[in-house]
Amino acid sequence: MKFGGTSIADEDAFHRVTAIVQRQIEHRSAGSPLPVIVVSALSKVTDGLLQVERFIEAGEGDRAVDRLDELAERHVTIASAVTSGVRQAAVTSDLHAEFLALRNLVRDRVTQPELPPRRRDVIAAAGELASSRLLTAALAETGIPATWVDSRQVLVTDAEFTAAVPDIAATCARATRTIAPVTERGEVAVLGGFIGATPEGVTTTLGRGGSDYSAAIFGACLDVAQIEIWTDVDGMLTADPRVVPQARLVPTLSFAEASELAYFGAKVLHPSTILPAVSKGIPVRILNSRQPDRPGTLITADWRPVGGRLTAIACKRDVTVIDLTSTRMFLAYGFLRRVFEVFDRFKTPVDVVTTSEVSVSVTIDDTRRLDDIVEALRGFAQVACERDMAIICAVGEGVHDDPGAFGHAVSAIGGIPLRMVSQAASRRNITFVLRDADAPQAVTRLHERFFESS
Repeated sequence: MKFGGTSIADEDAFHRVTAIVQRQIEHRSAGSPLPVIVVSALSKVTDGLLQVERFIEAGEGDRAVDRLDELAERHVTIASAVTSGVRQAAVTSDLHAEFLALRNLVRDRVTQPELPPRRRDVIAAAGELASSRLLTAALAETGIPATWVDSRQVLVTDAEFTAAVPDIAATCARATRTIAPVTERGEVAVLGGFIGATPEGVTTTLGRGGSDYSAAIFGACLDVAQIEIWTDVDGMLTADPRVVPQARLVPTLSFAEASELAYFGAKVLHPSTILPAVSKGIPVRILNSRQPDRPGTLITADWRPVGGRLTAIACKRDVTVIDLTSTRMFLAYGFLRRVFEVFDRFKTPVDVVTTSEVSVSVTIDDTRRLDDIVEALRGFAQVACERDMAIICAVGEGVHDDPGAFGHAVSAIGGIPLRMVSQAASRRNITFVLRDADAPQAVTRLHERFFESS
């Protein structure tokens, strides 16, 4: 069971979560182990910690400390509301110690404010470390036997700080040694998501949204019956309801559809979440912690739609298009290899690719190494970049069976300038790249055509 930040935003949210866990325990099958819980930082806490980083780098140590004190006080206030007595004193002490360590780090950086990536991860990890300790205490307060497990002792990653890659085999070995014994003795294990450590024990993070990924990895390692992602919406919807108020719940998805939707901007899931579940065939269910009786969305390996309809529309904003032109590409082999070697070197994934005889266009959403990428590409091609773009991806297993789907999608957004158009070899998605400002209108039109016209 993974609970997102909005599911533990305040005192009332903690009470809802403890009730959900209690119900899960009461309704589990005879002989089944108690659930393993993975939790994100409290809502907006990670943003606050990133603000602390910015204050440090701006040399504003006092403001960084003040912000840390505000975050600490928020946690302590919730602890006072959901625990009592000795348990409250213990968790409050742990919370104060966690934030005191960060205040000391701020003071250490006063004369050298630039933060190396490994220090950024230490700061960012504090949110999940605090929330997981707090939830452990809250569960115990209601009579649920709960044990805090330090994720840094379980999730093994490489040293790519701020975007670490898990070592699944090493993590599973540690999960067997650390998490499994907790459930076997009849207790709920509670871990912070998003955080891990190198084999040497240096704190790392998986990047924003990585708590879903952590939960899926632990679930796969422990071979659980189901992975539940508890959030603040009813499940996967046919479109972003902030853009399309008429968006509908998607009751069932295939793993492939969910992966496509997550990768291309659906906010309910982290893009990597599904991969560990796919490897073990473990179903994933998305549920609403505010409405726990609703069925949510079930994601399984063997679901297939009836008919040739779309399943949902995703949109990824703030995308950059990189255009490469070179006469060396004409009738040449090895050109694309050189292009993608550059992106590999700078660890930057490419989303959409289109090609012609002498040009290649790709999109990226991670621009941290853009200057380095452009410089390397200019060694063998002319390069131009266009920011403020968006990717719209219409996804559905049924598209494969509907030869007219592509034409209907293109006609639905007629008149909106398209920068790139693509349909995957699997014919599971139809993808458009267009100006970011045009994305809401395009999503609305596609939704009207495929989900509101019947």
